[in-house]
Formats: sequence, structure tokens, C-alpha cells
Amino acid sequence: MSPLFASSLFLALVSLPPPPTPAELEQQTRAWHERRLKALTSDDGWLTLVGLEWLDEGANDLHLPPPGPKAAGTLTRHGDQASLQPAPGVEFHLGPAAFPGGPLKSDAHGADPDVLTVDRLKLHLIKRGEKLGVRIKDPEAPARKEFKGIDRYAVLPEYRVVAKFEPTPSPRTLAVPTVLGTVDQMAVPGTAVFELKGKAFRLTAVLEEGEDQLFFIFGDETNQKETYGAGRFLYAKMPVDGKVVLDFNRAYNPPCAFSHFATCPLPPKENRLPVRIEAGEKRYGDH
Repeated sequence: MSPLFASSLFLALVSLPPPPTPAELEQQTRAWHERRLKALTSDDGWLTLVGLEWLDEGANDLHLPPPGPKAAGTLTRHGDQASLQPAPGVEFHLGPAAFPGGPLKSDAHGADPDVLTVDRLKLHLIKRGEKLGVRIKDPEAPARKEFKGIDRYAVLPEYRVVAKFEPTPSPRTLAVPTVLGTVDQMAVPGTAVFELKGKAFRLTAVLEEGEDQLFFIFGDETNQKETYGAGRFLYAKMPVDGKVVLDFNRAYNPPCAFSHFATCPLPPKENRLPVRIEAGEKRYGDH
């Protein structure tokens, strides 16, 4: 086999599959959204958030919402590290074992944090920029018990677009603002260039630590009145043969649309599109 033929064969093997029919797209989107809702409403999903406390340097009193003890112990922060000393009579568990106290691992750099339980509450440390905090979850949270689904736009083939992917010529990061008022520096693998409604647009992709998908944080002219005001999220598979599929039928609400205790990135200025993208999830409740 000649090298040229072998190269052509390889490109054929990695080419994008043909687009789904409207019926297939509807079915695939419905299945995706069912998986999305299953994760959202799970015992560990975003709807279970009931608290977030940021730690000062040094000793911090740990107060938990009911049914946890109000005075649960002391969290002592030293820079990016923190340790917990339970209050007398308060019993924490780390996995199946009792946790007598000591240092705790956070989710910094995409790591799996130590998850403590007390009563039915779960808590773990999160690192966001220079901030270190304790996130608290309750599987019996009202937001989870009262959840009744998310309205969506109709699934339309024209919102599944094949974009040209322009790789970043040299490593760079993008300053991504957050609801905390901080700015995260996120790696930029490249930019998706596409047409929608007869106009050309660009969306900058970022990479999250430990993820193997492109992440697009974007805003459009449906925000506020029809979709979540602070923007929406969209994931896409890695480029194939210089192309990437942006299926806006899978655009969804960030965690902050469901909880005041989430810490969401916001669309960077270059990802605020001057167009109505009537696809994906609509606003949830009063958010």
C-alpha cells in the first residue's frame, strides 16, 4: 500500500459520520437530555447543593444546615490546604470509616476530593482561583424534591452545525470570568468557525482539567427572557479532520441556574453571539 493511499484511508476512517436524519436527531437529543436530567437529579447532582462556605486563612467554624449539627467543628486553612477537627460528639465519616479529623483533599486540579458525611449531608473542599471553600449537599434538598423538568426548544437540524476548527497556533489561555467575580485562566485548544442563519460566527473553545471534550461557554440574544441570563454551556467532541460538530440542541443551563451555591464560569466577551439561538434548554424557574 502506498503512503499516499494509506494517508487517504486514514482520513476516510476519521471523517465525520453523515448527519442524522431529523427523526434520528430527535431521538438522539431526547436520549441525551434524559441522561442529563438523570445526572442533575441524582443523589450527588447539582440540585442537592444546600451550602457553600469560603474559608479564611486560619481557623473557621463549620456550621451545617439541618439535619446536620449547627456547630460541626473547625476547619483550619493553611494556604491551599485545610484540615477538619470535628466538634465533640459530632461523628463524620470518610467512606465507610469514621473520620476522627485531619487534612482533607480538595478538588484542585481536577482531583477527586475527600467527601465527608455527617447525618445525611455530604461535604467536600473546592478550590476556585485563590478561594478555598466547603461545599455541602443534601439528597433531600427542596430543589431536588420539587424539580419538575426543564423546558426545551424544538429539536431542529439547522442548529446542528459542522464548524471549521482553527487550532491555536501556540499554547495560550483565555481569561474566563466567574459568578464569584474571579477570573479563571483556561487552556484554549482552538476556535470553531461556523455559519448560522446566513451569518458567520466564531466560538472559542476551552479545555477543563481531566476532560476530553471541547467546552464552549457562550451567550446569545435569547439570554434573560428565554434562556438563562448568564449564558449557556455546550460540549463537543474533539475535532475530526479539521471539523467539529456544534449541536446547539444540546445547549444547557449551567449549575448556577439551579443553585446559588454553584460556582459557574461566564461567557467571555468573544463568545457572546449577536444572534438568537433558539435551541437547547430554556430558563429554569425564575432564573
